[in-house]
Amino acid sequence: MAALQRSLVAAAPAGRHTASVIFLHGSGDSGPGVRDWIKQVLKKNLSFQHIKVIYPTAPARPYTPMRGSLSNVWFDRYKISYDCPEHIETIDSMCQVLTSLIDDEVKNGIKKNRILLGGFSMGGGMAMHLAYRYHQDVAGVFALSSFLNKNSVVYQALKKEGQEVPELFQCHGTADELVLYSWGEETNKMLTSLGVTTTFLSLPNLYHEMNKSELEKLQEWILKKLPEQC
Repeated sequence: MAALQRSLVAAAPAGRHTASVIFLHGSGDSGPGVRDWIKQVLKKNLSFQHIKVIYPTAPARPYTPMRGSLSNVWFDRYKISYDCPEHIETIDSMCQVLTSLIDDEVKNGIKKNRILLGGFSMGGGMAMHLAYRYHQDVAGVFALSSFLNKNSVVYQALKKEGQEVPELFQCHGTADELVLYSWGEETNKMLTSLGVTTTFLSLPNLYHEMNKSELEKLQEWILKKLPEQC
C-alpha cells in the first residue's frame, strides 16, 4: 500500500482543482515513466487548467510472463493471451489499493463523477476492472492498447440489470504486436453489447505505443467528460 502512495506523480492543475484523472502505466513501467513518455510524444505535459493528473506506480510483484521476475505490474497474468483465465486474486487486491487513491481524491473534495480512470496497455485493463466492477459512478474510462480476457469477470459484473455505467474511450494500433488489435476490438464489442457507450479509435500502422493524434483526442475527450466548472 505504502509503495503506491510514495510513488505518486501528479500534474497539478494550473487553476482551481475540480476534477482528477488517474492514469495507469503499462507493465514494467512507472508513473514517472509514462508521464515522461506522454510528454515526449505530445511535446508537452498532459495538463489542464482544472484537472489534476495522477500517475501512480504499481508495486513490484513476481510476474509470471517474465518467469516470476519482479516487475511493476498492476496484476499477474498466467500468460499474455486473450483466451486464458484472469489472475483474479491479484486484480482484486490491486482494485482495493487503487480504491484508496480514489477515496483520497473524494476526501479532497472531488466528486466521483469528476474522476476519470484509464491507462495504457495493462493500465487500461486495470482501469476497466476498477471502474466497471467497483466504481461505476466515475465520469468515464479510457484504455489505450488494452484488452480484457475473453471470459473477463468485468463482463459478468456488467450483466446485472439496470445500472448506469461509465463511458469508454478506447484506442488501438492495427500493427500492435503485443496486445493484438483483434483483442482490443473484441473487448470493445463485448462491452458495447453489455450496454457500455464506447468510442473505438483504430490507429493504422501503430505498434504497441502511443502517438500524438491519439493523445490529442484523449485530451479532448477528457475535457468533454470533465468540463471546467464556473
